[in-house]
Amino acid sequence: MTSRERLLCAFACGTPDRVPVAPFGFGHVNPDSEVGYELVRKTDFIQSVGGAGGWFLGAGVEQTVVTEGQTTTITYHTPKGDLTQVNRSTDITHATVKFPCRDADDIEKVLSIPYEPIAADPRPFVEWEDRLGDEGLTLVGFLDAICAPAMLFSPEDFSLLWVDAPDAFMALIQAAQERCLQAAEDACRAGIKGFRIIGGEYASTQLGPYAYRQTVTEPDAELVKLMHDHGAIVYYHNHGPVMKYLEMFADIGMDAADCFEAPPWGDCDLVAAKEVLKGRVCIVGNLDDMEVIDKLDEATVRAIARERLEQAGPDGFVLGGTASGTYTERGARNFIAMAEVSREL
Repeated sequence: MTSRERLLCAFACGTPDRVPVAPFGFGHVNPDSEVGYELVRKTDFIQSVGGAGGWFLGAGVEQTVVTEGQTTTITYHTPKGDLTQVNRSTDITHATVKFPCRDADDIEKVLSIPYEPIAADPRPFVEWEDRLGDEGLTLVGFLDAICAPAMLFSPEDFSLLWVDAPDAFMALIQAAQERCLQAAEDACRAGIKGFRIIGGEYASTQLGPYAYRQTVTEPDAELVKLMHDHGAIVYYHNHGPVMKYLEMFADIGMDAADCFEAPPWGDCDLVAAKEVLKGRVCIVGNLDDMEVIDKLDEATVRAIARERLEQAGPDGFVLGGTASGTYTERGARNFIAMAEVSREL
């Protein structure tokens, strides 16, 4: 099998010639370096690209951007008043230090913005599909109806909003869902055939199972069906504890999902998760990019990989990281070593 065939077989919960070992993106490895080319050739590579983002606020939002030193202030001008976001950068990282929204009044401001859809751009998808060929898969990152609005709030304020103003919270999700489905339809019609849906963790790590079913499971099941109706592959991203959410994952209906993090970073019991999801959702991941794959020596990583492959293989499983995008050449070498272990079994 080619890497592409192997991944598609696993995503369909079938049994490929061996369990795929899939880095998610290049991390800090130069794609055009020798190790970058080797990584693609010797593993079952998954590349994530843009092309369907920005759909929530749309093209109609008016904004003013002012940068002073390492601080950038973005003011969103809405018919019901301004919203302000402050981002700060250092030599190492960047972060939002003031979020534009805090409460139900700010939701009214957001939803008062005249909405103009942003057209999907299939070029990044097509370019990487052509570049990878049979050596991997390309997926377009796609924010779901909770992710896009959640990014306008701090985690604390978003969680309090669910408790203090549930009607306003759900009105926000419902408005986002309408735009989300429109953007997905546009992306599919533009020729994008592989998606990675992002956002479920905003509910699973912050709001709990009851909220997850209302704000994630039901809207995302509709989103996945639309994508499937267009013949697209649907891959799902959900960090954090997952064992309480496995049945809801299955109800969403995605082909495959990550990260299924092992303790102490998550709560995934790989054997138990496989028993629940077998034949319904392909499990991807389980090994932390930073703390395992990029940090431990090759012999240790090989031993852990063998254990995971024996626990969850041979069907409906892809051994991978947690899609952190932070691994270095050492991690790339360990991904290649894990693929060698898969071939040996």
